[in-house]
Formats: sequence, C-alpha cells, structure tokens
Amino acid sequence: MMRPVTTHAAVIPTAGLVASPAAPEAPAGAHPMALPCGTALWLLPQRAVWWPAESMVLVADVHFGKAATFRRAGQPVPHGTTGDNLARLDALLRATGARHLVFLGDFLHARTGAADALWQQLQPWREQHGAVHMTLVRGNHDAHAGDPPAALGIALVNEPWAPVQGVPMLACHHPQKAGGATVLAGHLHPTVTLRGMARDRLRLPCFDWSPGLLVLPAFGAFTGTSSLPPAPDALRFAVAADRVCRVPPG
Repeated sequence: MMRPVTTHAAVIPTAGLVASPAAPEAPAGAHPMALPCGTALWLLPQRAVWWPAESMVLVADVHFGKAATFRRAGQPVPHGTTGDNLARLDALLRATGARHLVFLGDFLHARTGAADALWQQLQPWREQHGAVHMTLVRGNHDAHAGDPPAALGIALVNEPWAPVQGVPMLACHHPQKAGGATVLAGHLHPTVTLRGMARDRLRLPCFDWSPGLLVLPAFGAFTGTSSLPPAPDALRFAVAADRVCRVPPG
C-alpha cells in the first residue's frame, strides 16, 4: 500500500488516495492522483495512466515506424524499437489487466514508416490482445501518416473525446483546457531536469499537471523529449526507473 502524498491546496488533491480493497491493487511504483471530479488515477512508471474504475490504461506518443522513417532517410538509427514498444505494451497490459487501451495520438510517426514490415509485427500483437478494446485519439502525426489498417481493430476518434459519458475527463493529443473538464494529453513529450549536489544533472521523462490538464510522457522507445519550463502552477512527476516520484517545486 502506498503512503499518502500531501500536496499544495491550490493544486490537484492527492492526499489520502490509495488503492481500496474493492479496487485493483496499484501496480508497483505507481503514484496516486485524484482528479477534481473525484476520479482516481494512477501514474505508472511505464509512462502510462491507469484508470482502475474503467479498467482503462492510456499512453501517448508511441510513434510506431519512426526508426524506419529515419533509416529510409539514410540515418543510422537502431533496429528493434517496434519490438521494444510492443514488449512494453505487453508488460503494461499484464500489470494492469486493462480491458481498454487508449492511445493519445501519434500512434504512427509518418507515412513512410507505415510499411508492410510494421503491420507484420503489429497484427499478431493485436491478435494476442483480442479481448482488449483499443482506441486511437488521432494526433498530428496520425493526420499525415494515415489511420492504421482496419484489420488491427483499433477504434478511431478525434479530439476531444470523452472516454466515459458523465465523467468530466477528455482524452486529447494536443494539450488544451476544456472548461470544467480535465484533459489528458500528450504531444509535448515532457521531461524534468533533476540537479545533484555535485552540479550533475539528470533528465527524466515526466507527467506534467496544471489545473485541468495532465500531459503524459512519450511512451515510444525512440522519441524526442521537451524541456519546456513548467507553468507557474504546475506539478511534475518524474519517471525514475521503476517508480513515479513527485518533483519538489523550484
């Protein structure tokens, strides 16, 4: 059981949010978060958000086919990134037992990367998880790369999309504010830089929260990152190896 987390009254309440006996146990290393509407989420070290009440897990910016796109342009980038992404998605689904996987945009990187070799890897993976409903909220890269093949059985929606009617939470790709609803988004690939006593620095992917908006770190194994300064009212939760830690302000 995780220790309650205290936080500033002006930001999202996380104090006292723990897994109850009636709910699935929190995956190892997860950080609890309660949205203003009372919805309980977990921030996962797998760079994903787990919504246990809906058996739903959300990831952003997988960018399938990105390495292949670079190789087609003559860039010496590594092979195996698709296999790594799929293995990590497998582990995520095992850890949560999710019945619904939501991609918050940029499932594909570019049309040039959407080749037969990619579908030959994705199709058997999708068949292995035939009982899991999957939804893609189209992102900017998806608009250029095109939709994944219908054979993958992934539902396609545009942002903003309400995963559950009656719950004021919206799934998007682009960060945005939406009145009284909380938006979960990607696109920015946020990171945080931690500074040590010996003037050393460590840059880690992070979840970025400001009132009404939670931006997820990029899930993809071969994606860039952003070090944009946080908003004055932001909280950041660093993904440090096998756990998610709240980063002290300042």
